Amino acid sequence: MNDAALWTLVLLQLKHFVCDFVVQTPYQLRHKGIYGHPGGLLHAGLHTAATAAVLAVLQAWIPLAVPQMLALLAAEFMLHYHIDWTKEQVMRPYVQAQGPAYWAIFGFDQLLHQATYVAILYVALR
Repeated sequence: MNDAALWTLVLLQLKHFVCDFVVQTPYQLRHKGIYGHPGGLLHAGLHTAATAAVLAVLQAWIPLAVPQMLALLAAEFMLHYHIDWTKEQVMRPYVQAQGPAYWAIFGFDQLLHQATYVAILYVALR
């Protein structure tokens, strides 16, 4: 793996932490499970904007044509939104107990987001 690929993954993971655990508001969190609600759309949009910033910073090492970058960002938005929405649908019965099923669903959600970043890197490097 070259330096640019490694730094891309590091920055995408950092942006995920910031968008999901630092700047996500209760409004976004409460409404991600309501399909089409502005709170969930805003959350996915923040992730997409942060991904755009990461790709822009790395443009010198991993040059992307505008159509390719726009396709990656559209995919990021759609995937992030639908991964979160699906998690909320599946997790509802387990939220109060926060037992093993809750944490397995939450962990799978995070795994899917990280897999998205690996896919973004794969496409960007092709």
